[in-house]
Amino acid sequence: MSNATLNNETVHRVSFLDKASLHIPILRVLQADGTTYENAVLPVIDKDIANKIYDTCVFTRVLDERMLGAQRQGRISFYMTCTGEEAAIVGSVAALDQNDVILAQYREHAAIRYRGFSTEQFMNQMFSNEKDLGKGRQMPIHYGSQALNYHTISSPLATQIPQASGVAYAQKLKGERNVTVCYFGEGAASEGDFHAGLNMAAVLKAPVIFFCRNNGYAISTPTDEQFAGNGIASRGVGYGMHTIRVDGNDMLAVLAATQQARAYALEHNAPVLIEAMTYRLGAHSSSDDPSGYRSKDEEAKWQLHDPVKRFKLWLINKGWLTEEEDAKAHERYREEVLAAVKVAEKLPVPHLDEIIEDVYDKPTPVLNKQLKELKQHIKKYPKAYPKSAGRI
Repeated sequence: MSNATLNNETVHRVSFLDKASLHIPILRVLQADGTTYENAVLPVIDKDIANKIYDTCVFTRVLDERMLGAQRQGRISFYMTCTGEEAAIVGSVAALDQNDVILAQYREHAAIRYRGFSTEQFMNQMFSNEKDLGKGRQMPIHYGSQALNYHTISSPLATQIPQASGVAYAQKLKGERNVTVCYFGEGAASEGDFHAGLNMAAVLKAPVIFFCRNNGYAISTPTDEQFAGNGIASRGVGYGMHTIRVDGNDMLAVLAATQQARAYALEHNAPVLIEAMTYRLGAHSSSDDPSGYRSKDEEAKWQLHDPVKRFKLWLINKGWLTEEEDAKAHERYREEVLAAVKVAEKLPVPHLDEIIEDVYDKPTPVLNKQLKELKQHIKKYPKAYPKSAGRI
């Protein structure tokens, strides 16, 4: 029997708990007009970090705009935007060490950009060409970079959560002074892997930060149809871990919470859960039409809480940014992204031989046999495959 069980307060008549019994405040530092709340405690931030954060936001907005357009033109097959959730992603990644490991879901391309992923690398991945780090095996926006300690994205929901617990536990066993950060949406928190991963980390005391982007919808399903509890933060408390709920559209609040979460995880070799309350201003993906499940009035309301605009106003108030500099940054990235698209889409796909590489240390006899059969199949039915598949 645990000490908690032995030491709990006792009562002598039936008294149930409900979600109202657990009060979870929301951390806010930055107001919509770019000023901070009275008595708000700011994160550790200087001009260089602030400018890098904002530069990442500008690039991400431009990338989303350009590449969603490219998908509509048929140049790439699929796209997902980060629009509206930049503060949750960039504010948290800015609090990390470069050697902290990131396991993301599929809307965190701003995080890998902050780490140093180039415009060319983004394009090579989305066009699955011969320069793609993933060798053309993933659908667009499923990024990954070993050099940047960013695990490759996997489409199935929540698989990264128990994996993150394992990565953090390995860091602990190796004596590394780093943490693992795991991003996911509130919809993924309905998967069994969420519960398995959190329980594993809590029991084994793994230094992992579970970062939930609660944007209100699991594709088209609103949160009130997903769960009846007090959001996702209450589950962290239930698993016995340090937990905080923040305004996910407040860059400074997210940065402050993640900085302190990282410090706690390292000091105590223990997990932390952060629930960031935010909203995706765009569709779930290029395959989604949000007009079928939410109103224009709702979207307009959240436009007033645009995280990038709020942080921009704070920078201007600090004297660290001007409207002219902001306009030039947007135009520079529009030109850069468009130029990179034109180059990447013309590059050939990876050589067919690479399809069996990186699975094992050396391709097994079975894989070699399958590759040989595939080449024979393509030669037999050449019209059924694009000419690029003929690189055999």
